[in-house]
Amino acid sequence: MKSLEGKKAPEFALHGSNGQTHALKDYKGKTVVLYFYPKDNTPGCTREACSFRDLHTQFARKNTVVLGVSKDSFVSHGKFIAAFKLPFVLLTDPDAVVMEKYSAFGNKMMYGKRVTGTIRSTVVIGPDGSVLKHWTSVKDAEAHPAEVLEFLDRQGGG
Repeated sequence: MKSLEGKKAPEFALHGSNGQTHALKDYKGKTVVLYFYPKDNTPGCTREACSFRDLHTQFARKNTVVLGVSKDSFVSHGKFIAAFKLPFVLLTDPDAVVMEKYSAFGNKMMYGKRVTGTIRSTVVIGPDGSVLKHWTSVKDAEAHPAEVLEFLDRQGGG
């Protein structure tokens, strides 16, 4: 998986769980945490989403928007948000078009087998639209949001 660090972030426009279309250009001047995850309501994805939820206020204080991206439907996203009281928007990318631009879809190992699917990864996009940090593969979903926040702390606030 290729890292996008130091490059201009690929443009995107995806439908969000709030019924609006979200495009990268809408967030100019803000830091964006774009995290890609395989599936709503699965153990690892739930732990990761809840950790982002628990740190949401701290991200917001840093002028940082958190957006989750998966192939799941609006209905699935709605249930996931309601069940875990997620305070951020989830974007749907059913054809993995944006995921592919961000190296978040492709071959991966799952239970010892090579499969094609969503690669759990995260991109931090700076206020100028450049990629500040790219975790091409996230191993510890639950601890990862704190790692992202620590990165922003080292950057001077995001």
